[in-house]
Amino acid sequence: MPRVPRMVVTDSGQKAAYHVISRTALDGLPFGKVEKDVLVRIIQRYSAIYSVEVLGFAIMGNHFHLLVEVSPGGSMSNEEVRTRFHLLYGEGIGFPEGRLEEYRERFCSLSAYVKDIKQRFSCFYNKRKK
Repeated sequence: MPRVPRMVVTDSGQKAAYHVISRTALDGLPFGKVEKDVLVRIIQRYSAIYSVEVLGFAIMGNHFHLLVEVSPGGSMSNEEVRTRFHLLYGEGIGFPEGRLEEYRERFCSLSAYVKDIKQRFSCFYNKRKK
């Protein structure tokens, strides 16, 4: 059965809270203490980059729950967008000024936030299990 589309608040001046659930496709309970600790650190890192505040979380043996509050992009200054870009990619990477609005939108996107968390964790997990 396909996932029900996420209902996202589109009012640019309003914060919104979301309950996020993500489950692994692996059999059994692949998240041990090390994996859970790494996932928490990844969530903390991306919460500092994205305009997302974690209100609560639970990491289980094969899935996790996040309760997050996402702030609207209109409240993010141009300098804040640049700062978040450098947190993500490093100080040595030049900021693409022509893509300022694209990054402002991305850093307030719940979907991009969750995608980056899952991608970073998958890279860690797959590298560790090889």
